Amino acid sequence: MKRVLVTGAAGFIGYHLAERLLARGDEVVGFDNLNDYYEVSLKEARLERLLKHERFEFVRGDLADREAVTELFAGAGFDAVAHLAAQAGVRYSLTNPHAYADSNLTGFLNILEACRHAEVGHLVYASSSSVYGANTSLPFSVADVVDHPVSLYAATKKSNELMAHAYAHLYGLPVTGLRFFTVYGPWGRPDMAPFLFIRAILEGRELNVFNHGDMMRDFTYIDDIIEGVVRTLDQPATPDPHWDGADPDPASSAAPYRLYNIGNSEPVKLLDFISVFERKLGKSARLRMLPMQPGDVYATYADIGALEQATGFRPVTGIEEGVGRFVDWYLEHYGVERD
Repeated sequence: MKRVLVTGAAGFIGYHLAERLLARGDEVVGFDNLNDYYEVSLKEARLERLLKHERFEFVRGDLADREAVTELFAGAGFDAVAHLAAQAGVRYSLTNPHAYADSNLTGFLNILEACRHAEVGHLVYASSSSVYGANTSLPFSVADVVDHPVSLYAATKKSNELMAHAYAHLYGLPVTGLRFFTVYGPWGRPDMAPFLFIRAILEGRELNVFNHGDMMRDFTYIDDIIEGVVRTLDQPATPDPHWDGADPDPASSAAPYRLYNIGNSEPVKLLDFISVFERKLGKSARLRMLPMQPGDVYATYADIGALEQATGFRPVTGIEEGVGRFVDWYLEHYGVERD
């Protein structure tokens, strides 16, 4: 049994990770500020389910509050930390940039400092496929240089990777970053595509389709993501004995530092993804074709070879099955009758 801190435990991925860790017998402390970036009632509903577990403890607090984070770690004896809390969303960063500096930069620094002083055995943190930015060579590889972000959100995630390496190098803190690729599934985020699609279709509203539908995304089902996170959490980062400063590998180091892509590795055309929703709901979507939005990219596609080699991870949930599960959950959770 491990004692694990999960930040962002009331969030989409954090909730599912906490459930999985509790199911296998771990003790979990959840940390979240329950902010109103999206409907708080959904966060509260996730949290209510977690609080039914006797080995789950919840602490409400903000990452940017240094004293709160220090107090969270004081005498807690965490074996590992899964840092999933962050200010999410590419489009929101265009209008609310300071929220990203507070949570993703100051907040991450507070977590690094706390892990360093508490001598935590492994810190796994959420990065994002958005760090690939202006890169166009597909599939995206952790061996690629990612120095051209196209959103502030992406820039903060790239910054997290750099900050993590500094702490691994200076203090020997084992850190692993996971670049998530378009996660979806039950209990997901209302600001993401699956929620927007299903609500528009059910309500008969026009569905905004950017870049006139000419986009591809590596949609990854939540259960596959959690399997990869757990496998990574159980395997602390170690120094790469083959790392060479004259030819540096961006994804490893002479310090205990690793970076992995975690995705489905099968990109899907956006219009095909919408078609799956139409089939599962038995209703047609009304599409409103729009140009590409600032900060967006044409395609995402994860090369997961490094993660597979390190942990044996392979996604197993196809789009038809994953969307079907999400639709079933949505209709039940929100009490929507099928036509």
